[in-house]
Amino acid sequence: MIDFINARQARITLLCCWIALLAISSEPLNLVSDYGGFSLLGIIGAIFANATGAGGGVIFVPFFNQLAFTPGTTVATSFAIQCCGMTAGALTWWAYYSREQKGGSDWHEMGAALKLTIPFSLLGIWLAQFTQYLSGGVTDATSLHVGFGVFSILLAMSIFATIPKLKKLEFEQQFKSLDKVLLPTIAFVGGWITAWLSIGVGELVAVYLIIRGFNVAFSIAIAVILSAFSVWAGVVYHIVITGDVYWPVVMFAGAGAIVGGMLAKHLVLYFSATNLKIFFAGWVLLLGLSTLPY
Repeated sequence: MIDFINARQARITLLCCWIALLAISSEPLNLVSDYGGFSLLGIIGAIFANATGAGGGVIFVPFFNQLAFTPGTTVATSFAIQCCGMTAGALTWWAYYSREQKGGSDWHEMGAALKLTIPFSLLGIWLAQFTQYLSGGVTDATSLHVGFGVFSILLAMSIFATIPKLKKLEFEQQFKSLDKVLLPTIAFVGGWITAWLSIGVGELVAVYLIIRGFNVAFSIAIAVILSAFSVWAGVVYHIVITGDVYWPVVMFAGAGAIVGGMLAKHLVLYFSATNLKIFFAGWVLLLGLSTLPY
């Protein structure tokens, strides 16, 4: 990972790019009127994603389903929004690690964790997308709803299961041999799931690390940075091949996601991790139940 990344400069650059895109659009005022409300969606989704390690797709997918987006547009647009929010969150977490935790015993395995997960997550995403290309699309609406609902319910249960671990005062500091096998495997499976649902890899890796007894903030930081690499790798398919990204929504929800990505770290560090986990797990559970077709 590059040490000289300046998170503040990167965020300012992203903001300038957004303002430039709005300025050169044909009807900027109409865009703001029609799609400005999606900024709040982006903020909420990114805060959730970057404060828990769960992808913003947990928020975006059910919302887009209610707007009657096609499954392809739902997944593609969720990927594109997360490119904004997860990048902002990843830069924020990396800056925190570089300034305050580099050399710390609880964060000792930062580089190893990313090396063990990022390549395999990308491989899982690309293989799944190749399968999608051969089969002609993401999935039908019913399958997307069922898959998302089931995964969300399991994710919520997993988050609840990690809550007792949040009270630990001493954490694991080194990976064991089994971790070096399981982390790539989980990342590959998570990448495959992410390609279909736009959520998966960050959630699975974060839950695994917390259950294994690693520092909660460390686990979330790994999940966020991993998710950022994963969504950037996955969005190319939707831009170049499917063309399903709904750009007006991305423009405003993505801007909100950048703000949410910057705020999320403060929630993790300054508020009760236990309360955050209970709140968000309950939210995910309700979303999952509401998404299932009855």
